[in-house]
Amino acid sequence: MGIEIERKFLLASDDWRAIVVRSERIAQGYLSGSAAIQAGVVKCSVRVRISGELAWLNIKSATLGISRQEFEYPIPVTDAERLLADLSDGVLEKVRHHVMLDGTHFEIDEFLGANAGLIVAEVELAHADAAYPTPGWLGREVSEHVRYFNVNLIDRPYALWSSAEREGKEDAAC
Repeated sequence: MGIEIERKFLLASDDWRAIVVRSERIAQGYLSGSAAIQAGVVKCSVRVRISGELAWLNIKSATLGISRQEFEYPIPVTDAERLLADLSDGVLEKVRHHVMLDGTHFEIDEFLGANAGLIVAEVELAHADAAYPTPGWLGREVSEHVRYFNVNLIDRPYALWSSAEREGKEDAAC
């Protein structure tokens, strides 16, 4: 781990659904979340994630841009359940769809609950200027729009966004 280089996109169509290779339900919460980051109290988010019979603790730097420091460690599911129940700011749920296209792995997150209706695609890259496929279903890039960061979707879910924010417009509040 160490550095994550990731681009995030809105989707222009549902054509990606035809090439999903697998899907998994994910529950995640933050032990240091958006309020602490915005207040400048912490320099990173600390996330707990459960997917099936696996769980992880993730630490990610709170910086803008497509490149951020990231560290992830497996933890027992029972510990993760306890952390989410007792210490997180809330739980975000989503279905992650895995799509392979021309040797590139896209993760498409379809959010649930208060974030239902939000679907974004992410692609992790080996370096910032790495080439990646741009299929017709891949829409506008929103990598640097903080409202799309998972850590912010707990405090300000998609259900509360304005029409302009839902369309990914720059002039909407981030």
